[in-house]
Amino acid sequence: MGGTRSVQVVAVVAAVVFAAGLVFAYFQRPNGTDSGQSGIDPGMRCGTTVCQVVIGKSVGKDLVELLSGTGGGRIRVTGESGPFVFEMTIAESGATVNGQSLLCSEATISVCLVRGEQNGKVLGEVLIRKDGTWSRAQAAYLSSAGYLGLHDVNEDGTADVVSAQRGCDGQCNNSFVQVFSALGPIIGCTTPAPAREQLAGWPAPAPKLSQLRPCANS
Repeated sequence: MGGTRSVQVVAVVAAVVFAAGLVFAYFQRPNGTDSGQSGIDPGMRCGTTVCQVVIGKSVGKDLVELLSGTGGGRIRVTGESGPFVFEMTIAESGATVNGQSLLCSEATISVCLVRGEQNGKVLGEVLIRKDGTWSRAQAAYLSSAGYLGLHDVNEDGTADVVSAQRGCDGQCNNSFVQVFSALGPIIGCTTPAPAREQLAGWPAPAPKLSQLRPCANS
């Protein structure tokens, strides 16, 4: 009888240690790594179908995930900051998201860029974590030259949105880079190049602040 009780105690202790190990592993995930698992989320609908988890990235002790369905999508945040769910506006506009659609930069003010292709253009939206709370940036982003990314151009510690654009309202090959603060205002534009492939750093242009000038019509 005593031997049976000892076995039961050992089993309970082992289960507790195992569970604690899972919790520890969750909170020790490295920042910026892919951590979302593809699969169906039966508890949430995206457009007219059940949400499908496309990709997730950890931002500190938060997990940011893109969920997609027919005609819609959502952005879900879980973890230390608490649960948040946002409608994915680019999905509602017809953009397609995939495993490359989510970029996140962790800092005092963390930034996540959601991007997707639509009719040869790239649409984007931004989430910001500030003071432990996630919110959606009011601006929507569009790249007519096929690139949206994150880079701290003005070196203030918060990632900026970098967007490649075709000149002449998209009617010529001249291309330039626009840079926006994720907190709202436009920072500036580069001098146009004869083709997007000639933009410095292409296919991931990351201009320096000294290379920017006021944007035309801004």
